[in-house]
Formats: sequence, structure tokens, C-alpha cells
Amino acid sequence: MMRDLSIYIHIPFCVRKCRYCDFLSYSASAAEREAYVELLLTEIEKLSLFYKTHRVISVFIGGGTPSLLEEEAIERIIGKLNHNFIFCKTPEITIEANPGTVTQDKLRCWKRIGINRLSIGLQSADDEELKTLGRIHDFRTFCNMYDAACKAGFQNVNIDILSAVPGQTMQSYERTLEKVLALAPAHISAYSLILEEGTWFYTHKDELAFPTEDEDRQLYELTGEMLAEYGYERYEISNYARPGYECVHNNVYWKRGDYAGFGLGAASMAEEVRWNNRRDLPGYRDAVRGCLQEKQEPDPRKRKALRHALAGDVTYLTREEQMEEFMFLGLRLINGVSKRDFEEKFGISMRAVYGDVIEDLKKKKLLLEDERVRLTPYGIDISNYVMAKFLL
Repeated sequence: MMRDLSIYIHIPFCVRKCRYCDFLSYSASAAEREAYVELLLTEIEKLSLFYKTHRVISVFIGGGTPSLLEEEAIERIIGKLNHNFIFCKTPEITIEANPGTVTQDKLRCWKRIGINRLSIGLQSADDEELKTLGRIHDFRTFCNMYDAACKAGFQNVNIDILSAVPGQTMQSYERTLEKVLALAPAHISAYSLILEEGTWFYTHKDELAFPTEDEDRQLYELTGEMLAEYGYERYEISNYARPGYECVHNNVYWKRGDYAGFGLGAASMAEEVRWNNRRDLPGYRDAVRGCLQEKQEPDPRKRKALRHALAGDVTYLTREEQMEEFMFLGLRLINGVSKRDFEEKFGISMRAVYGDVIEDLKKKKLLLEDERVRLTPYGIDISNYVMAKFLL
């Protein structure tokens, strides 16, 4: 029986770095982008050897700003995946796209080669907030892109929005929600901005007017209320979908399925081993070029060594670490985690491992329990606290 696999492709290029972003991304020339794509294609071809017993259920091309790449580059990436992997009948194939980097030709190309889901980084419908965030677009540019995507035939579209933006008010955020909901996208990802070390925001945090913790919570609650009113189902802490449009790819992460990451810094997990590709371009380039010297190696131990040669770090998860991840990743889902699935996987009941923790959190009205264990609304509000309790 074939195992399901999700594939992540990392495109690290941006027009410029947004002020809040700590992702692995940078600006690059057309020649540098082309050279990177060549490395990526080599990596995909060589490391697909590890996944001959898998079938691909989703692909996510993220970044960075993948929509910066020319149509030909994206077509070559999808073509290489199709040639080297077995796909299920209806895979979800997503590309992240930022307003200001998308043309009608790109949309038509993506549709033709099988991309069937767009994830658009709007972040805010307020032009002043977009300037504060360091985005390259305004709301009109986003609207033009969204309209073009719909005309190109894309029905499964996600829109990213941010709350807790410096200078944001309840009124400005409500207007963003209203404008996004008026478009009726299939999916909405609503995140609260986190101040990450190394970002422009972090360096200038004392100069910026961030919402207070209470204001942040009010914005968060407003999101849930308005999206529910418009028929969106919250299926994960930060993600809402119309019926039938939950993100297949993200669910794989939260349910600890197998995923393969290709590109600079990309993460992978299979057989309870997790590894990340090298984050420095020279190291990644040398590792991929080293793959060209390898023959088609039938010995799985040697193939595994080839895979790990690309990795900046490798983690062999212990049984306890697997249990921890089962709980704190699964609890991000509104439906929570299954006690039966836990016992089938680990050969021991969830209660035998976490009984005291579950009872304590239930008394604090942070968890609900029946055949599943899930967060209460209050538990969702302080989810980081709850999930930390499941560390062994």
C-alpha cells in the first residue's frame, strides 16, 4: 500500500523583505533565480528515489515569493515533479502569489499545468497598514489580481490577513475583514503578527505602536465571530474554510504525515526522521552538485546518506517526541486528537501517558474530552500554554 506524501518547494526570492518577515528569503537577479531553479530540479530528480512507495496528495510552492518566477520556471518545476513522482487522481497544488508579481500570462500558465489553488498574501486592506508592513502592493493591486485569478478559473483561493499590525485599530481591521469577506474566497488564513527577532519590526519595536495584549485578543475574537457569521468553518487555530476547502497540505503537517521539502532550508519528515536542507546557498549548491556525482543507488542505506548530505540538520524522533508532537500539533486542529489513533500508533492509551495533564487542563476549562481531546475556546486563546503541558 502506498503512503501519502506532501511536497513543499521553497522559492526564497522576494522583491524586498517585508518588515515583519523572518522567513528564509532575499532579493536576487534573474540569473541567480534561474541558477537556483536548476539546482532545485536536480534535487527533485535525485531525491525522488526515496519516495517510490509514496503517492503525492499535495504540492505547496512557497517562499519567499514564488510568483516572482517566470512561467517557464514554474512549468519546469511542476513537470519535473510529474515525471519523478506518482500522484493521486486529484492532488491539491498550491502556489503562493503576492500582488504586484502576478500577470494574466502567469495565471493562465499555472492553470494549464495543474496548479489548482492560490494562496494570496494580502495581509491588510488598509493601504497605510500595508506600507507599515513593508508590502509592495496596495489594496487596488490586490483586487485586480484577485479578479484576474477568478477570471482565469481559480476557485480555490486562500487570502492571508494579519492582525496586531502596528497602528491597526479595531475599526481598520474590521474593514479589512469586511472587504475580504465581500470577495467570498474559499479559504482565509488569519494570523496575529508575531514580533520575530532579526526583523525590521524587532529592531524598531520601541518606535512602533503595537496593539496591547487585550486589543490583540479582541481582534482575534472579532475574526472568529465575523468569519463564522459568513459561513466559514474554523478547522485550525488560524485557518478558516468554506465547506470542502480545508487545506490538504497544511493538514498533513498537523496530522504528522510524510512530507518532502525541496529547496534552500526546506523541511522534510518521513519514517519519524526530520531533516532540513542547508540554509546557506553555497552549502546547498555544493550538496546538490554532489548529487550529480552519485549513481542511481539501489541500496536504501546509501540513498539515505545521499539525502542527509543535503541536510543542515537531522533529527531522529524518539517515541516520547513523537507523542509530544502528536498532541501539540494535533491540538491546533479544532477537532483535536483521537484517543484511538494515539493508542493504535503508540500501543498505549493517551490517558496512561497524559491522564494527569488532561485532568488538570479540564479543571482549568482548557480542554474537552470524549473520544477525542480538543481545546476549549479559552484553551485556543492560550494554546501555547496548553501545548507546553504535553512535553514529556
